[in-house]
Amino acid sequence: MKNDQDKNRISAGNAEKMETTGVKTLLGDPKKAIVKLSIPMIVAMSVQTIYSLIDTYWVSGLGADALAAMGFVFPFFFISMALSNGIGIGGGAAISRRIGAQDKVGADNAAVHTIIITVLLSILFTIPFYIFAPQLFTLAGAGKTTELAVAFARVIFLGSIVIFFSSVANAILRSEGDSKRAMKAMLVSAVLNIILDPIFIYNLNMGIAGAAWATLLSIAISCLMMGNWLFFRKDTYLTFDFKNFHFDKQIVKEIFEVTVPASVQQLSMSLSMIFLNFIIVLVSNTDGVAVYSTGWRIATIAMAPLIGMSTAIISVTGAAIGAHDYIKAKVVLSYSTKLGFLIECGIGAFLFIFATQIASLFTQSESGTHITADLAYFLKVMCLFYPIAALGFFSSSFFQGAGKGMSALVATLLRTIVFTPLFAALLAITFNMGQEGAWWGMVIGNGIGSLLMYIWAGYFLRALLRTEPASRVDGASA
Repeated sequence: MKNDQDKNRISAGNAEKMETTGVKTLLGDPKKAIVKLSIPMIVAMSVQTIYSLIDTYWVSGLGADALAAMGFVFPFFFISMALSNGIGIGGGAAISRRIGAQDKVGADNAAVHTIIITVLLSILFTIPFYIFAPQLFTLAGAGKTTELAVAFARVIFLGSIVIFFSSVANAILRSEGDSKRAMKAMLVSAVLNIILDPIFIYNLNMGIAGAAWATLLSIAISCLMMGNWLFFRKDTYLTFDFKNFHFDKQIVKEIFEVTVPASVQQLSMSLSMIFLNFIIVLVSNTDGVAVYSTGWRIATIAMAPLIGMSTAIISVTGAAIGAHDYIKAKVVLSYSTKLGFLIECGIGAFLFIFATQIASLFTQSESGTHITADLAYFLKVMCLFYPIAALGFFSSSFFQGAGKGMSALVATLLRTIVFTPLFAALLAITFNMGQEGAWWGMVIGNGIGSLLMYIWAGYFLRALLRTEPASRVDGASA
């Protein structure tokens, strides 16, 4: 018993000596931490989304079939992102909770386990998806765009290890409050991608496969940057000692308790996209898929602030829960939700006003101009979703930071697998509203799911607050 206490004191002492600016921010005022950690990630997410739009712009020059092919690939690409982000969320949350508990040794060990899990899962993902790509897109209903979809997807599948490591390394940096370097890596990747896209697609005459190669090379370079910071420069809070690695079943269990639900949660979004593609093809054609895939890429820029803030909420919540400071956790959820709602109201209004002009930018080719009006309509309908999405995004991140991945998963499944396809099919098919009905179904289904998730998070938080000493609760209220 005495030895354990000595070890804990040593661990806490080492943590205090080695605290970085990021860790101090993570453990400080939650409102300041949310803003300070969110801003770099919002910038990075915005640039990443702009890259995505520019990528779509260059591919649109290849015609509507190329845009549709990207639409069919996107759900499967999202699967790789779901798995890698899930590992990053699970590992990052475990690391942040140990930082909050002043357990640096445990945080280091959790980080090493996260990297090893990443490598193993990326290998398991690559082989089947690369081999069976033609069959996957045939089953997905790609039709005449199957060949283009396979050409794009096989490059992405081949580079899964790069995609996995990029997401996880970025999450590890964020878990210790180092959002600035996480931002730098994402910015380098996005800027390089913007530069390389037209070169690979048109100058080297690689077509749609060129867009995939540009993406992969850009991500690989950002991985080299993050690998250097984590493993060679060693100026991060976390320390990676692979030579003396010892398997810890409890750490793996803790990581996977969040990783599996988080991955399934994001996979459900991919599955929802596949369902929506089927619904759209039934009531429209592949042009409808082109509208959906292009419009969703444009819409994601509106949600970049939510995604950036979500990454900060996971880390700050994890540190608060690790320190058993549930009042601080309450501030994290309430403050971020209010701020996110207001930001999204402003962005939604802007995109609604300029929807037609934005749609025109992505439908300039002769074979793409006929979908301009449909794309503008999609963008206007989606503006209603952004503010309410803040409730779902942040509630999910709150659960993940607290280590309650299953709660986030159940609520997300209701939103993505039940409500969204249900309302999309109901309005598009049953009420014969066509693809416009699918867009309204997306908004209604996601809105109901987000609201339910926020109510659930509030209920969970009240249960935690009941365990707080009365003096602390009264002091916080005052």
